Amino acid sequence: MSGESTNGRPIVCLFGSYSPRPGEPLWEQAYAIGHALARAGYVVANGGYDGIMHASAMGARDAGGHTIGVTCAVFSNYRGKVLKANPCIDREIHHADVLSRIQQMMTMSAAYVILEGGTGTLSEFGLVWEYVCKGLIEPRPIFVVGEFWLPLVEVIRRVRPQHCECIHVVNTPRSIVDLLSREVPVQPVG
Repeated sequence: MSGESTNGRPIVCLFGSYSPRPGEPLWEQAYAIGHALARAGYVVANGGYDGIMHASAMGARDAGGHTIGVTCAVFSNYRGKVLKANPCIDREIHHADVLSRIQQMMTMSAAYVILEGGTGTLSEFGLVWEYVCKGLIEPRPIFVVGEFWLPLVEVIRRVRPQHCECIHVVNTPRSIVDLLSREVPVQPVG
């Protein structure tokens, strides 16, 4: 298995928008994914801040799971707002810059879940995909949730179909857990 683990539990990293708020569909989706992953025995990691990061961590915590937030000094005073790890993060790993932050999330995780997002999510998705498909890190699954990133995946599939072998387009938390449990099983503790 690639990536790190916490007490034999593989780490799954979620990437997505920082802007969704409680009650919004994207927040609820991230919460449900975090909850499902934790119930299945996975550790949920993300960028540690708001939006999808907070929602997925809250879902994982509510399911009794463990969460990791990888934060960054660049965002300590972002657009005049002091950003701190959200309260659902159990373990914070702090980096000085964005690239080392992404590299930490990429190398510590056994799988990735990509949700709707902007340029930050695009950067994370692009680097993860590049490293996996070029063999710069051990193979690991990338779950693309919904249709938001589908046009990008389809363009790459037409040009370089072999680069899409690691990509799973999914629509539900259950489909993520079902596929993930076959590719990255949780090892019994004890």
